[in-house]
Amino acid sequence: MYKNDLRALLSPREHTVFKKLSTPVRIQDYLEALPQNFSKKSGETCRSPRRILKEGRAYCLEGAIFAAAALAYHGREPLLMDLQTIDADQDHVVALFKENGLWGAISKTNNPVLRWRDPVYKSVRELAMSYFHEYFLYKDGRKTLRAYSKPFDLSRYSPARWVIAEGSLDWLAEEMDASPHLPLVPKHLIKKLRRATTLERQILDIEEWEKK
Repeated sequence: MYKNDLRALLSPREHTVFKKLSTPVRIQDYLEALPQNFSKKSGETCRSPRRILKEGRAYCLEGAIFAAAALAYHGREPLLMDLQTIDADQDHVVALFKENGLWGAISKTNNPVLRWRDPVYKSVRELAMSYFHEYFLYKDGRKTLRAYSKPFDLSRYSPARWVIAEGSLDWLAEEMDASPHLPLVPKHLIKKLRRATTLERQILDIEEWEKK
């Protein structure tokens, strides 16, 4: 089983952490307590779950990969979803999970709205749409979310490649970016999208972690 292959690679300390992260809620709580990794902006690469545990910080893609590893540790599918935006904005990645046939999402973000989603969505598209209205640019209020990936299954890769890797996981980000994506907005409606108001945009002034 995949979870056994993953567990066989972990150190005693890593086992101690992952054993505690036995539910999506516990994984989300752990990620929210983890300081934000701001070094990506200065060219730092994507870290594996092992490196996240060593260095004690993560940004969105790293957090989603970590969450997927924790889900896999407990026998769940390690699934990611890429939320794809226009070039002026940044994509966001979440870890997917299912409860009673309904989809939810685990999210690591410094953004006040692109966060956890309870498992109440009947489809991955429905879940992706829950991020649409709040996904906008602070500067001018343009709504930027355009597509979402089909569930990206990390179990297609050996856990040695992504759970305990010491090198960059940029290869994984590139493969996910190139994976099948589905549009969220018909092209003829893009120009008609109403921009977020000044009041709505003010919520983006809230950040969980201050860059130091």
